[in-house]
Amino acid sequence: MAILKVDKNKCIGCGTCVSLYPDFFEMGADGKAQVINSIKDIDKSKAEEIVASCPMGAITSSQK
Repeated sequence: MAILKVDKNKCIGCGTCVSLYPDFFEMGADGKAQVINSIKDIDKSKAEEIVASCPMGAITSSQK
């Protein structure tokens, strides 16, 4: 299982993750994405799909 993280220094606030994965991301007050469901277990293949969707490489996953 994996935990998602957003690197705020890399995020440009394009909203790709929010539109593709609204169960996991939302736009924060700073205009950048943030994880809203980091406690939820995500299988490795789904986490890899989510990480690959970010055009800036701002999303990472770590194994739990």
